[in-house]
Amino acid sequence: MTDAPTPASGAAWAAASTPAPDPANAPGLVADPADPATVRSARSFGAAASVYHQSRPGYPVEAVAWLVGDAVRVLDLGAGTGKLTEALVALDREVIAVDPVEEMLEELEVAVPGVPRILGTAEDIPIEDDAVDAVVAGQAWHWFQPERAVPEIARVLKPGGMLGLVWNSRDTSVDWLRQAGELMHERHDASATFESYVQIGPPFGEIEEHTVRWSERMSRARFLDLVRSRSYFITAPAEEQAATIAALETLLATHPDLAGAEELAVPYMTRCFRARLG
Repeated sequence: MTDAPTPASGAAWAAASTPAPDPANAPGLVADPADPATVRSARSFGAAASVYHQSRPGYPVEAVAWLVGDAVRVLDLGAGTGKLTEALVALDREVIAVDPVEEMLEELEVAVPGVPRILGTAEDIPIEDDAVDAVVAGQAWHWFQPERAVPEIARVLKPGGMLGLVWNSRDTSVDWLRQAGELMHERHDASATFESYVQIGPPFGEIEEHTVRWSERMSRARFLDLVRSRSYFITAPAEEQAATIAALETLLATHPDLAGAEELAVPYMTRCFRARLG
């Protein structure tokens, strides 16, 4: 997972569990990314950077390849612990990672050594003009302030450069995942209604969309760590954390679709959006 005070980590921004705004009143997932409460929630990821990286899924190569097209030099904006950075490096792209949370970038250095890491935000990107062929944001756009971020992104892109936005979203049409989401107090699917918040505008052109469906196999322990890496959990009182984990453990042990399974098959949809600089 960007604001007047201090923004959230881009990878961290991914899972902040804030109420969805009224689509009629606000284009973004969060009503005000600069709100102090929002900032505190998103900033909480620094304390859980290691758990975040170990538990969170990566991105399918097909999705990332579509996102950046033929771009060679790519800025991963809100890079967090490097989940999207890893996929870009695997595609042999030259990557620069920018994130406002130092702890997240320290994890990125371990995961993807050698990638340049820069502390910065979507609204104040500390690189030169016309520097990259593409800018990508994984699990982060809904935390940016578009009126400030869009001009900054356009500034650092070369003419005709690509802006790519991507979200991993668990497929909650699967019953046990739907129930787990309720126990995790999820209030909004960060990629469910692209028209309501993936709004870029000039100087970028029309938005293209692509979805990749896939499944991640993980242990029950890793799934619970996935829960522990979410902002609402990190900032919740200890008794609430314990109750959530206990309820999830019961679900994983008793749901008929999971009975006796040593591993969980967690289905995901990776939602990709891109727009070219005019």
